[in-house]
Amino acid sequence: MSSIDPKSLLPASIAEHVATLSLKGGRAIVVVDAAGLNEQQRDEIKRSIDTALSARDDVAEVRVVLTAERKQRRLIAIGSGKGGVGKSTLTANLAIALGRAGRRVGLVDADIYGPSQPVIFGNQGQKPVARDEKLVPVESAFGIPVLSMGHLVEPGRALAWRGPMAGNALSQLVDAHWGDIDTLLVDLPPGTGDVQLTMLQRFKPAGAVLVSTPQDLALIDAARAGQLFDQAEVPVIGLVENMAGYACPHCGEVSDPFGKGGVETAAERLELPFLGRIPLDLAIREGSDRGTPPAAGDDALARPFHDIAAKVDAWIGATS
Repeated sequence: MSSIDPKSLLPASIAEHVATLSLKGGRAIVVVDAAGLNEQQRDEIKRSIDTALSARDDVAEVRVVLTAERKQRRLIAIGSGKGGVGKSTLTANLAIALGRAGRRVGLVDADIYGPSQPVIFGNQGQKPVARDEKLVPVESAFGIPVLSMGHLVEPGRALAWRGPMAGNALSQLVDAHWGDIDTLLVDLPPGTGDVQLTMLQRFKPAGAVLVSTPQDLALIDAARAGQLFDQAEVPVIGLVENMAGYACPHCGEVSDPFGKGGVETAAERLELPFLGRIPLDLAIREGSDRGTPPAAGDDALARPFHDIAAKVDAWIGATS
């Protein structure tokens, strides 16, 4: 019995619910993930599948099996103790690099009060649609679907929400129609507040990546974020040092305005993996502002992101 990609035989809106489709001897057997669907929706999907497949010359019989199993999706949180350390930039580039490595990656911008992923991915102004009372992620030019409060509110509009409202917003972003995505990166707001607690309670991540600049104050806050994940029994995949080294565009001399090696030293002290460092480079900032993340390329600027992604990818493979 041959297994067939449902997308090749069924409309996309139906294929997204199909777990497997096999065909042998004129008999098509379709297993549908019916979790979250009401009786009317289940009947409509069964009819649509039967109609689409029965119209084929090589199909004499159609059997549709409904299951309530949800697809297992791996959440990886990207956190930091404080803002301004480049966490969102790392998250976007890590998502792109993991996607290029073969992972089916989606991204949730959980920084409810300061969403930046729509700008980085160049899809600012696009609005997600809702289907079956769930959001459908916004596509990007890099093959990474994204959901962000920046897609739902007007650019520049301030959100004055209390903790429960922010937590509910996170739930809507995570519990969306992610289709065949197997790895969902969650770009957390800085600190250890309500959004982080909601995520840990409702959507426990498989692992977390911590981002910090090398100076002591940032490291102290990053350590607090690490303690939160440790208390929730979420393994820390590793630490990333951002803004590490600045090469003068005129003379080429490298300086370290934020210090050097502090995150790697902290990783050794905490007995956590050090994933790598990202330089302080104007081109990274410019690429983020114009919606062209460096990891989409293959030059020297992309290499640190791909090296970090390779270590995260190896961790995923070892823990799957």
